[in-house]
Parts: sequence; C-alpha cells; structure tokens
Amino acid sequence: MAVSQSAITQITQDDVEDLAFGCALLGTGGGGSVGGAILETRSAIRKFGSVDVLQLKDLPANGLVMPICGIGAPTISFEMLNNGGEAQLLRREVERVFNKPVVAIMASEIGGSNGVEPVMWASRLGLPIVDADTMGRAFPEVQMGSFFVRGLPLTPIILVDFQGNVATITPTSGASAESESRAFTIAAGGVALMADYINPATTMIGNVIDGSLSTAIEIGRAVRGSTDPIKKLRTLLGAQTLITGKISEIKRRTDAGFVRGSVTIRGTGTDAGRELRIEIQNENLIATENGRVLASVPDLISVLDTQTGAAISTEEAKYAMRVTAMAWPCDPLWRTAQGLKTVGPRAFGYDIEYVPVENSPR
Repeated sequence: MAVSQSAITQITQDDVEDLAFGCALLGTGGGGSVGGAILETRSAIRKFGSVDVLQLKDLPANGLVMPICGIGAPTISFEMLNNGGEAQLLRREVERVFNKPVVAIMASEIGGSNGVEPVMWASRLGLPIVDADTMGRAFPEVQMGSFFVRGLPLTPIILVDFQGNVATITPTSGASAESESRAFTIAAGGVALMADYINPATTMIGNVIDGSLSTAIEIGRAVRGSTDPIKKLRTLLGAQTLITGKISEIKRRTDAGFVRGSVTIRGTGTDAGRELRIEIQNENLIATENGRVLASVPDLISVLDTQTGAAISTEEAKYAMRVTAMAWPCDPLWRTAQGLKTVGPRAFGYDIEYVPVENSPR
C-alpha cells in the first residue's frame, strides 16, 4: 500500500471521521459498520478526552497490551448496542488472568468499526492506543491474526457481552480459539467484545502490522474533499478497479455467527455487459467474473460508493446502489506460506489457487 504516514500522536474528535473512512475501506466489507462507531467515539472523546497514539517501542517492555475487537455477525450489531461498560469489565478480567496491569489498547483488526471503537474504549479507560493491529485489514475468524501466522504461543482469550457475562478461554489451537469464542458469542446473542493475542509490548514488536492506525487516518485525510475519490484511492492504494456499476442482487444470511452470502454488481458505462460476483463471510472474500477469479483473500476487496468513495459494508449493501469494486495487495505477511494457509482462499473453503491481484486476469 502506497499510503505515506505522517506522525499521528493523538486522536481527537476531529480525527474520528477520517479514521472511520479509512477503517471502512480496510475492512473490506467487514469489521462492522462505522456509522454508530463514529458517534460513540466522538461522544467518548468529548466526555473522557483525546487518545494518545504510541508505538510499541514507547511502552514499557513488559507492559501488557490488550488487543480488542467486537466479534460476531455485523448485522446483529445494529440491534445489540454497547452498554458502555464492557471494556472496563474486559480490562479487569485481563488484569486478573495475567496478573499485571494493561498499559495500552490495540485494535485486533483495523477494519470497520473494529478499527474505530478501540479508540472509544481507550478514551473511556484513560489508556493510550498502539499504532498497529494484527491484520492490516479485517478477517472474520479469531485465528486469522499475525501472531498465529508468526507461530507465537496462544494466550488466553477474554470475552464479555452486553449483559456482563465474562468468559476466559485457554485455547489449544487456532481452530479451538475460533470455535470456542464463536460459541460464547452465539450464546450471547450474536455479538461480544473480545481481547485476544494479549501480550507484553516487547513480544508484540515485529509480530504485528505496524502503522495501521495512521494508515487509516491518512486514507481519510487524503480523500476528504477530493473531486475524484475513486481515482485518488486507486493511486493511494495501488488498487485496481474491478467493475463500476450497480448492485443487481444480494444474497445475505446470518449463519453460525457470520454474515454469509454474495453481492452481484452489473456493470454500467464502459463496463456495461459485465457482471461481477463477490462472495462474502463478513468480509468480501472472492471476486469472480464468468468463473474467472479477479481478486481473492488475502488481498483486499472493497465495494465503494462511486460518488463519494466511501466503503459499503456487507450488511449495508442494497439493491441498485451505484458502486465501484476495487482490489489491492495485502500486507506481505499474508502472502507467506503460513499466511496463505491461514487466510488464503482454501482457508474459507474455496478450491482455488491464490493469485496476487496485480497478476490476476482482466
């Protein structure tokens, strides 16, 4: 990604919309809609104060960093709102289990509301936030993070729901980390708040996607006021336009804690006569045209409002929306053998070989 990062040292109310714009784009349709997260985060900053942004090297080496995210089906999160106390409960349980204080928050994934809400929680808790995450985008399953790919030992996972129920899971594998966390989330009604990959700052150095928070904000800043946001984003991200048209069909269901289905885009203008189908599992996974794969995970695929460039989440896609589908390369971590094993097409049940988006047929 060709985004140049300036030094982001603090997030104020004025930064939240830029952050949300970038997070929605990096969410590739998932991570939760950013609309509510904008309001919640601005309200928290107004009440509790701005949030300092730190690098891992600036934290005490043994200080505990708490990655945080919402888990569940994004469609359900529209109806099940935060009660405001989940993060305090999560922090108390993390400190009890690890027997040391949390010194900073980090987004588990920078995509969607899961990239924005950690700023809200950091403000509420009076903690700084780390300029990093474990994905550089959004992925739908718990084990799909940089720590798992790097082979670091699994740590306890803490989950809370809006009713105040708390669960601590000590997983034996990536698969059990996902299945056990998902089981709690389904029992909680489909949405929960989770802390995973909890580690001291020194362990995280070199094992996360650095600069992701700054990247999201810089994307928002760069596009704000642009007269041609699609062109701006294409240049900024090194992205390729897959199709420009309108949504002609949506198949969407909530299944086992995920939003699953597909979105079909029928081309207009110079793309008239073309049709693109995008398969989804919370996030946009595979984009095909006439059976040809144009882009796939782990590369990023986002569906954007053609006029504004704003990303459209999978739960907000509607029939007849005028959209542009765009794809661009993922972080190099995901193109390693272990990265592809964890988040490549076959990890989602698609029997296709991964081809980098820049090398895909057009």
